[in-house]
Amino acid sequence: MAEIADLSLARVTKRFGAHVAVDAVDFSAARGAFFSILGPSGCGKTTLMRMIAGFEMPSEGDIAIRGASMAGVPANRRPVNMVFQNLALFPTMTVGENVAYGLDCRGVARGEREARVRRILGRVGLADFIDRRVTQLSGGQRQRVAIARCLVLEPTILLLDEPLGALDLKLREHMKIELKRLQADFNTTFVYITHDQSEALVMSDQVAVMNRGRFEQVGSPRELYRDPASAFVAGFVGDANRWPAEFEAPNRVRLSGGATVAGRRFGPPSAGPATCFVRPESVALAPSAEALSALENRYSGKVVSVLFDGANSTLLVRADAGGFELRATLPQTGALAGVEKGAAVHFGWSAEAARIFAA
Repeated sequence: MAEIADLSLARVTKRFGAHVAVDAVDFSAARGAFFSILGPSGCGKTTLMRMIAGFEMPSEGDIAIRGASMAGVPANRRPVNMVFQNLALFPTMTVGENVAYGLDCRGVARGEREARVRRILGRVGLADFIDRRVTQLSGGQRQRVAIARCLVLEPTILLLDEPLGALDLKLREHMKIELKRLQADFNTTFVYITHDQSEALVMSDQVAVMNRGRFEQVGSPRELYRDPASAFVAGFVGDANRWPAEFEAPNRVRLSGGATVAGRRFGPPSAGPATCFVRPESVALAPSAEALSALENRYSGKVVSVLFDGANSTLLVRADAGGFELRATLPQTGALAGVEKGAAVHFGWSAEAARIFAA
């Protein structure tokens, strides 16, 4: 018998007047999963999370937690807790008091409450901070307090709404690793909302890409990156060169300047307008055309600019034929490691690396 999912949504829709904010969404999150909902601002992801939490009720469809329908169940009776972007910690309380607050509201006895608070703070690495004011903590420590305050209540699902948005870049990178570690340690189902694709790809087991109230694709980070189901997913998940084009054949398009590209077509055969995507790391560069003879797509051009980025450089290259431009990721070692602006180069990519969608 298949295990019941921690969270299941069936045709969940939310309307505000004539506006459809969430449109017939289906998905399930297995027990212990890290499930992310990724999409641009205004796509409906926060409305969807508010329905899971019980702050909004669906116009249609059903939300189930471990097989039990949440229809009509208010937020305070759902086995769900939520971490907001602003964390909502009490500045006049200590770390221990913040974490104990929910247990106190539930009437947990003092001895058990103190034991659970100390246990959870130990697991998030804050045992020595129990008597410290939250105003004395770093951004990452406050983040862990907010998560501990939720996890101490032992929810079935922890919802996280853009929790890293207010942190600086270096701390965000650190907290991605911390959140993934904490989720694995507690084996609690995390449902994480973000517009930052790097957060979703790094931390998640499964990612749903949301656009205009709908899920365009649900899959592992690797599946979304390598096999996008739509032009929106191809452009939103990861970095990509993107060109408007016209179909010449089922697996070949002509760019606006006349250059042709052979690639993989996603979706049914088509004619007319198309969009072609190539990842910057899929572009090979060489000082001679012979070195690229095995590639189906080969061009010559000039380097327009070089952007240094630690281990790699990003080259902006303009093709001689057709005049199209692209970005290529270049390691700091190899034959073209010292290439400069204005240099003549040969570049190309395999047909497998090009994604083609009907526009």
